[in-house]
Amino acid sequence: MKSATRFKFFSFLLLLVLSIGRVEANHELLIYSGITMVRPIAELAARFETKEKIKIQIIQGGSEDIYQSARKSRLGDIYFPGEPSYREKYLSEGLLGYHRLVGFNQIALFVQKGNPKKVQPKLTELLRKDIAVLIGNTDSGSIGLETKQTLERFKLYDKVVTNAAFMMPDSRAINASLKKGEADLALNWRATAFFPDNKPFVDIVDLDPSIAEPQALLLIQLTFSKQPELARKFIDYVASPEGQLVFRNYGFVDAEGKR
Repeated sequence: MKSATRFKFFSFLLLLVLSIGRVEANHELLIYSGITMVRPIAELAARFETKEKIKIQIIQGGSEDIYQSARKSRLGDIYFPGEPSYREKYLSEGLLGYHRLVGFNQIALFVQKGNPKKVQPKLTELLRKDIAVLIGNTDSGSIGLETKQTLERFKLYDKVVTNAAFMMPDSRAINASLKKGEADLALNWRATAFFPDNKPFVDIVDLDPSIAEPQALLLIQLTFSKQPELARKFIDYVASPEGQLVFRNYGFVDAEGKR
């Protein structure tokens, strides 16, 4: 994403957060969720609303962008990044508190339906000159960060960046571009291939787990939450057997490693 475009997006996201700051006064919850996990979180939030007779607002975006929105606004209750290194990176700032493991993200190669280019389960396929390649941007979303970390382990990142046709801000943008036929191959979060609006258009080529290491999904309470007990209760609910079943239904690996 070009810097000016990303600045406009981030400014819009921050304004959106500030505009719904009223949730703080109404004993409701505000959740910042990475795009990849928003569907199971939205379903569980709806169930939790019914159980607790409350309202839950969800802000979705790239994991970096939504953290910066929470940091600047000091509004909200829960942060849900798509990659555990965001917690490690920002823990010293003191905004990230109680957390629980609620599942795992894992990358895979994404191809057009039927894999017409006969892509093999190897990272070096991203260097092929006969296909258009997409990867995520490290500055905005968890898939970009995970892509960089994975490819750097095999000394491929700079070569893949040079070969890529586009760098996309998040997992949703990657899938949208593939569905439009703008590319043949991408690295993306595996679970998104199973979403109903993506499944008819894309297939996955799974990489060996030694290459595509599962990444912990941590649901994290923000330390400035005005409803800390309610936020913690929701986090525990997502980690419960009911919550874990919902995550499996959306194609994620649950906290115990079950699909």
